[in-house]
Amino acid sequence: MRIHEEASEFKDKIVRLKSRLQHPQFDIDGAEFSVEDWWDRLTGGSWLDTVGNPACLIYAIRAATCGLPKDDEVVYGKYMSMGILIHVSEIEGEVE
Repeated sequence: MRIHEEASEFKDKIVRLKSRLQHPQFDIDGAEFSVEDWWDRLTGGSWLDTVGNPACLIYAIRAATCGLPKDDEVVYGKYMSMGILIHVSEIEGEVE
């Protein structure tokens, strides 16, 4: 079930991530991130209900260990050609 009716304001844009972010695979601290859209708009459902997807599993770990909200304000995109999930609260802003 799609949660967001409208595309993310960051859809198809490059954003800068905030500093002091943690990710078990990458140093995403202040990195540039290419947003595709809300996770639920791309997949048809919540990341919380997704089974076996590595990006969702890693995000679940990050959410638990970093105190990220466990809601669906999550975008999917690419960092160094790898797909990851980022909560919108982790986005500093669009790269000019």
